[in-house]
Amino acid sequence: MARPAGKSAIFFIFITILLNMIGFGVIMPVMPQLIMEVTGEGVAHAAKWGGYLSVVYAIMQFFMMPVIGGLSDRFGRRPVLLISLAAYSFDFLIMAIAPTIGMILVARMLAGAFAATFSTANAYIADVTPPEKRASNFGLIGAAFGVGFIIGPGIGGFLGEHFGPRAPFYFVAATGAVNFVFGFFAMPETLKPENRRAFDWRRANALGNFKQFAQYPIMLPIAAVLFFAQLAHWTYPSIWSYYAIEKFSWSEAMIGASLMYMGLTAGLVQGGLTRVAIPKLGERKAAIIGMSATAIGYLCFALANHGWMIFAILTFTAIGGLAQPSLQGIMSRTIPPNAQGELQGAIAALNSLTMVFSPWIMTQLFSAFSSPGEPFTLFSVTILPDGAPFYFPGAPLVFAFILEILALTLLFQAFKRIQRPRKEEGEEEETPPAEQPAAPV
Repeated sequence: MARPAGKSAIFFIFITILLNMIGFGVIMPVMPQLIMEVTGEGVAHAAKWGGYLSVVYAIMQFFMMPVIGGLSDRFGRRPVLLISLAAYSFDFLIMAIAPTIGMILVARMLAGAFAATFSTANAYIADVTPPEKRASNFGLIGAAFGVGFIIGPGIGGFLGEHFGPRAPFYFVAATGAVNFVFGFFAMPETLKPENRRAFDWRRANALGNFKQFAQYPIMLPIAAVLFFAQLAHWTYPSIWSYYAIEKFSWSEAMIGASLMYMGLTAGLVQGGLTRVAIPKLGERKAAIIGMSATAIGYLCFALANHGWMIFAILTFTAIGGLAQPSLQGIMSRTIPPNAQGELQGAIAALNSLTMVFSPWIMTQLFSAFSSPGEPFTLFSVTILPDGAPFYFPGAPLVFAFILEILALTLLFQAFKRIQRPRKEEGEEEETPPAEQPAAPV
């Protein structure tokens, strides 16, 4: 039976997402060594396998996010979260003991599938939070992402250096098991039986679930906004290290410091500023401000001439953390309680789809404009047979800027189509955020 969720349950959701992000981060410094260990090949071959593993992970996330979200709408949030967490921990144990690259490939497939806890966690937040406060609590999820991004690479590097490349995987498996036990006792069910719906494969598939966006006036245009914004976002994990080395000759330690600072500033904004700024500004203004700061940041990164500028730009672009929870808050208002899991699954699947394509596009752009004269091929299509016309390693960041501007333009168009929601049937429309800051639309 559903019962009220206390602070310990919200804390469990935060820790669950945090551990997922730590699991994503710990593999960054040690995966090359692990691949070289099991294949007996050099770093170039390991990089090729690393690309395959990233694609497999993203594809599995893409297909499984809406499935997990739909199952949570049918059976409740609690069992889906607990099963997913247990399977995710087991997956890292497999990677810790894997003797072959084939087993690691299978493990990454499982990791992608059961990282789908993101969609159920967002639905859980929607269950226990009033509509006017959802955007702020979605910011907690963003804070978990940011903190995990800080902790993960640090843990992976430390354990990998002192105990070998498999140690970080044992660490994530163990902490995941502890969190499972904590959640088993601390997390109540939040989806009431009357709000549950039958599971339907036609709705719980990655492509068919996108039809959910078209059922409500606001969904489809904002889904397009999210798509282009996320395409731009994956520029960071795709080319950040390569760009820093090529442009500023940074060491691995300096690159790590920049990533930690990026995660720190993102966590401060998404875990703190969102809870203050979004209620005061309203979700619409907060989304516009966040996306504008992100777009400016991409362009500044591309044009920066000195390494110290990167840290100044990172401080400014952290404001972009206002956008995602604001957009999610707007979207969650348009659908009934028994479809929140499906919505969050569709959003997560959309993000996973961009994760499949964006890294490939961005790395190819970086390669082409860092080595002029080499043919530029994208998805087996030769676009520039004679290579890039000039040297400009910041090209993918400029492309990300263009994508973010496109997303911002679509956002303004979407706002024109939004109908003001009514509090209840027969009541007057809500006042705009400027007149009623405590309940922004």
